[in-house]
Amino acid sequence: MATLATLADLLDHLGGIAPGRIRLHPAPGTATEDDMLRANEQHGSLYELVEGVLVEKAMGFRESLLAAALIVVLHGFVRQRNLGLVTAPDGTIRLAAGLVRLPDVAFISWERLPQRRVPTEPVPDLAPDLAVEVLSAGNTPREMARKCREYFAAEVRWVWLVDPETRTVAVHHGPEDATVLSTADTLQGEGVLAGFTLAVSELFDPGSN
Repeated sequence: MATLATLADLLDHLGGIAPGRIRLHPAPGTATEDDMLRANEQHGSLYELVEGVLVEKAMGFRESLLAAALIVVLHGFVRQRNLGLVTAPDGTIRLAAGLVRLPDVAFISWERLPQRRVPTEPVPDLAPDLAVEVLSAGNTPREMARKCREYFAAEVRWVWLVDPETRTVAVHHGPEDATVLSTADTLQGEGVLAGFTLAVSELFDPGSN
């Protein structure tokens, strides 16, 4: 951040995002977790904290529907087997100092929760087993690549990038290791959610059955 001279530099640093997603108060580079929580309560939007910058989370109606569908399916699977917790898009997670992300959906196993208890602090230090991001029009490829790097640096095991436009799910096992699934394919739990399956077509066409 210290080497950035202009707003254009900052936007490029954050992945080429639109300037309308940056809050100017508090000034970029000075925002804290308390500022983020206050903004999320007061401004009708959700903000993430990235290197002292409040960055609005790109969202929309269709994205909300897809996140809700995944939450319902994953929560049912996880709860029935007592595997851990499933969070929604306003679930704040501190991945590192000065870095708070709000994945659209996250699964955290009991093994990753201290004393296997639900955190009581508003921004817990957690690395989800699975983080899901539903892409919106405001997201850029470089922004999502940055998020993937951050998730895996924090020891997230698995990242799904759900794309409503292409009706695909990119399953990431690492920042540069992704398998793209179409509506002809099936999401599988592999080693993270053993036994879990979901036809990609059911995610994008929930009323087709």
